[in-house]
Amino acid sequence: MIFYLSDTGNTGWAAKTVAQATGDKLLFIPELLRAGQSVFTLEEGERLGFCFPVHGWRPPQIVREFIRRLRVDADGHYVYALCTAGDNIGETMDILRKDLSVKNIPLHAVFSLIMPESYLGLPFFNVDNAKKEKEKKDKAAAELSDYVNDIINNRAACHLVIGHWPRINSRLLGGFFEKHLVTDKKFVVDSRLCVKCGICADVCPTKNILGGLGYEPKWKHDGSCLACFACYHHCPHHAINWGSLTKHKGQYFYNRKR
Repeated sequence: MIFYLSDTGNTGWAAKTVAQATGDKLLFIPELLRAGQSVFTLEEGERLGFCFPVHGWRPPQIVREFIRRLRVDADGHYVYALCTAGDNIGETMDILRKDLSVKNIPLHAVFSLIMPESYLGLPFFNVDNAKKEKEKKDKAAAELSDYVNDIINNRAACHLVIGHWPRINSRLLGGFFEKHLVTDKKFVVDSRLCVKCGICADVCPTKNILGGLGYEPKWKHDGSCLACFACYHHCPHHAINWGSLTKHKGQYFYNRKR
């Protein structure tokens, strides 16, 4: 069983790759929360995995909320976590481990994959160029192959890129990120460019966008936004921006054709 979150597709690719290799079932965290599903039963010998992107050098708030509600007996089962990030992960896995310990869920293996950058909510943050994007994807694919081998064989493992200042990034900057930057209030639509295709509403992982084919998007402002920028990146006409910070910046999602 694999609980996962994905926004611009990096973690989705990784989680699906693991699931295909292991035969484990994939469960999308936002859908589980919307359905109020929090109680699960593992079969004998079944693994338990958590796959998610790093948000502000921390596990995304929605992942932590899911874990707070989660009820599963993982005693005697192999448990692992895999996260994706554009640069490094700071103390992400330490935070996750503490959250899981409250639920009496062990964590035997942790993995990180450095993937193409997609977060643009700060000055000087932009997507990677085509060369760097390919290099990251190629390296991640090779690493994931090794990680899958560890998972299949239930090995204890720790393969993380934590960066030079994990405590500052996760505790100080991560706190600022969650308090001030996880919001949909800055998203704007240029009506001159919007063709009302509905793609942004379709790709939003938390279904935070009112709209669809034939409608210009409107954000719900209900606190569910992850500030993952999936709507921005998937817009075919670059009609969506996050204030002025994303103007003239690039777009990225995992299967985007350059």
